[in-house]
Amino acid sequence: MYYIENIPFAFDILEDHEKTDKWILAEAALNQEYTMDDIFRYSDYLIAEECHPVLFELDLVNPEVLPDEPVS
Repeated sequence: MYYIENIPFAFDILEDHEKTDKWILAEAALNQEYTMDDIFRYSDYLIAEECHPVLFELDLVNPEVLPDEPVS
C-alpha cells in the first residue's frame, strides 16, 4: 500500500506465492484493511486536490517508494 499524508492511493498486487507467505500475511493482519471502493474514493479526493503523486508533480520526501505506474 502506498500513502501520502496517511491517505492510501495505490497498492501492489501480490503474486500467488506471496498470498500464502506467512510473513506477508502477518504484516497484512497488523494493518488496516481497505476495499477497492476505499482506494478509489481516496484517490479521487487526491486527484481533486491535485495531490495524487502518480498524476501530479509534488515535492516528496521519499519519491523512490512510489509505484512505477498507476494502478488500473
